[in-house]
Amino acid sequence: MQAFYSDQFVLPLPQGHRFPMAKYAMLRDALVAHLPGIQLLQAPRASDAELLRVHTPDYVRGIADGSVAPAVMREIGFPWSEAMAERARRSVGATVAAARSALRQGIGANLAGGTHHAYADKGGGFCVFNDVAVAARVLQAQQQREGRELQVAVIDLDVHQGNGTARIFQGDASVFTLSLHGEKNFPFRKEAGDLDVGLPDGTVDGDYLAALDAALLELDRRCTPQLVFFLAGADPHEGDRLGRLKLTFEGMQARDQRVLDWCLARRIPLVLLMAGGYGVQIEATVQVQLNTYRLAYAHWERWQSARLQT
Repeated sequence: MQAFYSDQFVLPLPQGHRFPMAKYAMLRDALVAHLPGIQLLQAPRASDAELLRVHTPDYVRGIADGSVAPAVMREIGFPWSEAMAERARRSVGATVAAARSALRQGIGANLAGGTHHAYADKGGGFCVFNDVAVAARVLQAQQQREGRELQVAVIDLDVHQGNGTARIFQGDASVFTLSLHGEKNFPFRKEAGDLDVGLPDGTVDGDYLAALDAALLELDRRCTPQLVFFLAGADPHEGDRLGRLKLTFEGMQARDQRVLDWCLARRIPLVLLMAGGYGVQIEATVQVQLNTYRLAYAHWERWQSARLQT
């Protein structure tokens, strides 16, 4: 199983900044220690041509050279720097590479990614470029050159609605967006996706999993994807300071297993993205993510076994 990482994911931030940047390196170290069968590969940087499949030229240029308006950077939540611009490109490039790996091996992963608050012409909520949107467009274009269409589904289980992704793909039948999120959580103005499931504050394991089961049934009814992007945000966990839901470690693993099983039963390649996670204790966020990777690696093994038997 291939997973993509870059040291550039860990962006130097001003003292006291609230984003838990250290989680990326901590997850990488945990994978090395506990899941050595996962092959960690260098995340490539997304090209202008790739970014321009989704983002406007002025926005791509503004992020690249720092000419982007200060108000846009405030909405993103990071100060502009060359390192910030490079990190954004690597995050997208990792998802493109993970998607290509998924088409070959059944699953591919990005230790970051899931930057679902980014719109075509602006970022927001710690998201600069929309990695899922860019990767979907790049892979669709590649398939079209080979004479095939690629139907994509986005299963976004970050606690925050993927407003940027929903807006980018509104009215596009080739991409189905499913978001299960906190109804009263950020963003406070939601965008209309194909299937939005808003959950009340304090939702616990059983209610969450019932809502996910119903959503997957509806996805099955309305879409037959050939590729799934899974935003496995750690922020629905009860220990998250921004999540406001109450899923236990066991509930989070049951969530991940449902999505993995749904894809495996249909032989749909899956791209795994970490999205959000803001634990009161950062170790709890990393533990949720490590648990996700344990299940993902077992999924990869099952996929390889099934392939050998056919």
